[in-house]
Amino acid sequence: MILVTGATGTVGREVVAQLLAAGQPVRGMTRNPTKAKFDPRVEMVQGDFADADSLAKVVNGAERVFSLTLGPQTGSHERALAAAAKKAGVRHIVKLGAMGGDGETRNAIRRWHEEGEQAIGDSGIPWTVVRPGRFMSNALHWRESIRRQGKVFSNYGDGKLPSVHPRDIAAVAVRALTSEDYFGTALEVTGPVALSIAEEVAILSNALGKPIEYVSITDEAARKDMERANMPAYIIDGLLPFAEFVRSGKAARVFPTVEEVTGRPALTFADWAREHAPAFQ
Repeated sequence: MILVTGATGTVGREVVAQLLAAGQPVRGMTRNPTKAKFDPRVEMVQGDFADADSLAKVVNGAERVFSLTLGPQTGSHERALAAAAKKAGVRHIVKLGAMGGDGETRNAIRRWHEEGEQAIGDSGIPWTVVRPGRFMSNALHWRESIRRQGKVFSNYGDGKLPSVHPRDIAAVAVRALTSEDYFGTALEVTGPVALSIAEEVAILSNALGKPIEYVSITDEAARKDMERANMPAYIIDGLLPFAEFVRSGKAARVFPTVEEVTGRPALTFADWAREHAPAFQ
């Protein structure tokens, strides 16, 4: 049995679907299983990282665990999960981490995940960390400005980064979950090519068949936009420093991990845009 925490999220859903396709028995953890709509083959269970008793129940009988959590409590959440997993005899934990800057511009989100990585490592359970870069699906946040103004606003300037398709993140995680080849390994996961936001906007414009204007904005304007979108303050504070890293040109490095691990090329932003074009109409 493979337990997938964060099963209702963007990557979690993909991990569940790909594990099922591979013939693996899957248990999905969510705070409210009654609202989760999954294939009936998935055993959905109620669990919360902040509730040790619920964690003990959800890991019972699981051999491997996919850990997905986010926020300032990431370290304590994954320490609690790892402790419960250790008692239950779990043989492997695959953690979803994050890339996020260098030594000078390391953002808070990356630091939260480092605490989680340390917590899992301290448990003594064999581990693998999957560290993706920016998700291509983050472009979905542009929907309203595209619909209302035909524009995309970003504080990334002309900086480039190799955004990654969530399906590829999940594919790498599933390979790690179903193999012992990646024990003790941190897998940096990116898309196949570094693009600026302006270049992504042009690709999306082509997929939608209508013009979209890219507008470069300041960090302060970006903060106000995120506040208006009711994004949690701790996420805003974690994300803003990453823009500096992108603008510096240091975020453009491409890792060949997807192809090396899965045996197929990583999906492109054009692939993602074609698949999700209806979401922008």
